[in-house]
Amino acid sequence: MTPDVPPNPLEKPGYRLDFHDEFEDAGLDESRWVPYYLPQWSTREQSRPRYTLGGGALTLQIDANQQPWCPEFDGAVKCSSLQTGLFCGPLGSRIGQHRFNDHLIVRQEQPTLRTYVPRYGYFELRAKAVLGPDQLAAVWMIGFEETPEDSGEITIVEIFGNNIAPEGTRLGHGLKRINDPRLAQDFHEDLLPFDPAAYHVYACEWRPDVIHFYLDDRRLRTIAQSPGYPMQFMVNVYELPGAGEADRFQPLFTIDYFRAYQPLGGY
Repeated sequence: MTPDVPPNPLEKPGYRLDFHDEFEDAGLDESRWVPYYLPQWSTREQSRPRYTLGGGALTLQIDANQQPWCPEFDGAVKCSSLQTGLFCGPLGSRIGQHRFNDHLIVRQEQPTLRTYVPRYGYFELRAKAVLGPDQLAAVWMIGFEETPEDSGEITIVEIFGNNIAPEGTRLGHGLKRINDPRLAQDFHEDLLPFDPAAYHVYACEWRPDVIHFYLDDRRLRTIAQSPGYPMQFMVNVYELPGAGEADRFQPLFTIDYFRAYQPLGGY
C-alpha cells in the first residue's frame, strides 16, 4: 500500500502560491519585507519596527522606551510595521505613499522597492493579537501610488483594543478610498464572537470586480468595488495617544504565516 501523504499546508485548490513567509528563519527576510513604516515621512531610524522571531512566528511589538514614529505629522503615535513596497519623491516633495496628513513632505528620500506588489489575488494570514486600550493591530493593502490617485486601501484586519469585549470583538475590514476619487468608502466594524488573543485566519480575495473578506474561512462580506492598480501590504501594531503609562502592557501582534495566491488560469 502507498503510505498516506499528509497534505501540503501551502497548497490551495485552484490557486498557486505566489508569495509567502512562514517566519521559520532566525532573522527577518528583507527580500520579502521592508522593515520600516512609511519612512519617507519620517526617517528609517524613527520608523524601524520592534519585533521578535521565534517558534515559527513573527511578533511585532511596541517597547516601553519606543519613541513616536513621526511626531511632526502623527503626534504621539508609536508603530512597529513591515511593508512590501516603498515609493516616494525627492526630499521636500509631497510625493509618497499613504498621505495621511495634508502637510506631509518627504523628510528622508527612499529607494523604490517592490518586494511584493500584486494586482489581485487571494491573501491570508494566521495571527493573534494581545491589545490594551488605545492599541491597534492591522494588516492592510495600499496602492503603490506612482500615480497619486492610486491610493485606495483594502483592510484585511483592523482590531482596536477598545473594541475587544467579553461578548466579542469588532473586526474592522473593507475598502477605504483615502485619496482615490474613483472609490467610495465601504469599511465595516462587525461585532463577531471571537477572541483575537487566540490564533485566527484572516483573509481576502481581491478580484477585478469585487473583494471578498473572510474570518476562519467563513465569508464575512463582499464589496462590489475593486481598485485596479498594484498594491503593497502593510503589517503593523500601534500604540495611540491615550494609552496609559501607569497600567500599560505591551501590545503584541504575532503572525504565524502570511500567504498570497494567484488563481490558476488568472482572473
